[in-house]
Amino acid sequence: MAYTLTGKDLTIGQIAAIARGARVQLSSGALARAKRSKTFLDAEAGKRIIYGVNTGFGPMASVLIGKDDLAALQHNLVRSHACGAGKPVPEEYVLAAMAVRLNTLLRGDSGVSPALLKLLAQLINARFAPVVPEHGGVGASGDLIQLAHIALGIIGEGEVYLRGVRMPASAAFKKLHLKPHVLEQKEGLALINGTSFMTGVGALVAHEASHILGTVVRSSALALEAAGAFDDALSPYLHAARPHQGQGEVAKLLRSLTAQTKLLRSRRTFERSRALETQTVALGHAAQDVYSLRCSPQILGPILETLRNTERVLTVEMNAATDNPLIDVAGKNILHGGNFHGEYVAAAMDMLKLSLAKLSVLCERRLNYFLHDNINGMYPPFLNLGTPGLTLGLQGLQFVATSTTALNQTLAYPHSLHSIPSNADNQDVVSMGADAALLCGKVAANTAIVAAIELAALSQTFAITGAERSASGQGRVLLRAVRGTVRPVREDRPLYADIQKLAEAVRLGELGEPLL
Repeated sequence: MAYTLTGKDLTIGQIAAIARGARVQLSSGALARAKRSKTFLDAEAGKRIIYGVNTGFGPMASVLIGKDDLAALQHNLVRSHACGAGKPVPEEYVLAAMAVRLNTLLRGDSGVSPALLKLLAQLINARFAPVVPEHGGVGASGDLIQLAHIALGIIGEGEVYLRGVRMPASAAFKKLHLKPHVLEQKEGLALINGTSFMTGVGALVAHEASHILGTVVRSSALALEAAGAFDDALSPYLHAARPHQGQGEVAKLLRSLTAQTKLLRSRRTFERSRALETQTVALGHAAQDVYSLRCSPQILGPILETLRNTERVLTVEMNAATDNPLIDVAGKNILHGGNFHGEYVAAAMDMLKLSLAKLSVLCERRLNYFLHDNINGMYPPFLNLGTPGLTLGLQGLQFVATSTTALNQTLAYPHSLHSIPSNADNQDVVSMGADAALLCGKVAANTAIVAAIELAALSQTFAITGAERSASGQGRVLLRAVRGTVRPVREDRPLYADIQKLAEAVRLGELGEPLL
């Protein structure tokens, strides 16, 4: 599949597809806009003082650069900022960032040449992903460090992955029979000055988060069935009485997912079976379910709304001009401002990260409910299908879920609060957006693990009761999908590979049709 980039209508789903193999092509109208922008900049560069074109950068903007040094200025900017540290980020993250950067430059606000845009498209289609270290960006003048590593590859320097194989960028260009780009005025700045890395990473993480949340909504329905929960917690009247959009939408989904089940407990039947007694007696079942079951819509609703807001912010950002200065061809002006500041993305990723951490808490607490026989009163300790004492059931998995959830709670602290002035105090308030997006990716991956462990436990409950035939149709579909990876545990066996595979299926949305 190929997507035509216009600079105006790129979506999160398209970014995910491009990062994983879809091709890009360029709108002729967008290329024409870019050409007009480049022509205007070239004509004005000899008449005006333009930041980053004929001046130095940052605090050195007071230095006027001679005409003969303008090309060297752009190359020096890229080389000096390609100084990140740490492990390389995944190739998918780099390709997503490249696609976002290409789309933003196609708006025609940046003054870059059509030749650069065409080469960038060719490199994305060839799966040419520069090696980008994870540490270095502060997200204020954009993703300077990470994007500089991408720009370094585009000019044929540094290292890249070509279809997954690491090699010098110069060797990759030879294999592709392409020539590295020679930067013209402003092009180095236009490549590295913006929020495309944090936005590209954020888009992939948000895409995965929608899969994870959709799966947890499914597992929430299955958990209600496995617990024999009361049906009135999903009442349309109850949720209309507190009309938060996310809560209402989740409750509606849970009602749909549990339709035709025979396992939910009817409140009216329960009340009729225990008419008021003259003396205080034990009911044999609590009159209300624990919060992790009863309050699923109220917990998942805010998470859904946070995800929707994150998607909105990222969609705006990937179709926006985020470098500086901007070229206003119609107004015959060159505008200096701060669209490169990553606060919108950083704040959105921090909120999504917090929501995903809370999602892992919900899954972990429900896991504890089903493993703890004194709480659920229905199942053997640790859902043991063997001989308790001799076999341990799912006891080990709870340790993994608990530790992973605790790690998420630590990682969930808002990274955008860590503003430390930099760049000789020129960048005195920074967003830390790149790290916020990368940390959100780690929390998403962790949450998928905890969700997978809960799914394995839910599958185990039905193996114990044999109640699959009484479950909803959607519940049976989910059980079959889970058991295709993790079969019920009767005799103790290592589960690490199965859980990792199931977590990957959760992360990629492979356990059912999209719900959200």
